[in-house]
Amino acid sequence: MKRRTPDDWTGVALRALAEGGVAAVAVEPLAARLGATKGSAYWHFPNREALLRATVERWEREHTEAVIELVESVEGPAARLRLLFGTVLEAVDHSSVELAVLAAKDHPVVAPVLARVTARRIDYLGAVFRDLGFTGDAARHRAVLAYSVYLGQAQLLAAAPDVVAARRALLEETLALVTSRG
Repeated sequence: MKRRTPDDWTGVALRALAEGGVAAVAVEPLAARLGATKGSAYWHFPNREALLRATVERWEREHTEAVIELVESVEGPAARLRLLFGTVLEAVDHSSVELAVLAAKDHPVVAPVLARVTARRIDYLGAVFRDLGFTGDAARHRAVLAYSVYLGQAQLLAAAPDVVAARRALLEETLALVTSRG
């Protein structure tokens, strides 16, 4: 039997989280999915809560920090904003993870990570809007608006994917809206 790593466990837990919420991050079913023993999980994580924490921290790294790192690789705030929106609005598979994390907003393990991710994302967007020439309050307002569009898009993709079938057009309209000075 192949020895499983913490990444194996958090990877399968992230998929389970997306499919069934926090309750789906349970050691026994995850072990079955991995073809591993429960003991393997407990070798890497002292308990389920630690596995869940590592899973949502992985979500934070992959769905926030890695995206910001990618976006920062391009020159100019307009290009960064376009890449950011294009990346997150096209990442259909990420939407279910976002919704599962949001649904668990009161869970004691999830809540602090979600708060940190939300603050990081809005702060980052605010910096991009400041780089585009918006003042502090206006930049923050647009950051919140842009983040709201993203969360709404995730919800629509889950509930009514046909409504957002023309994502490219939505991307252009969203960029025009949040960067409009009128």
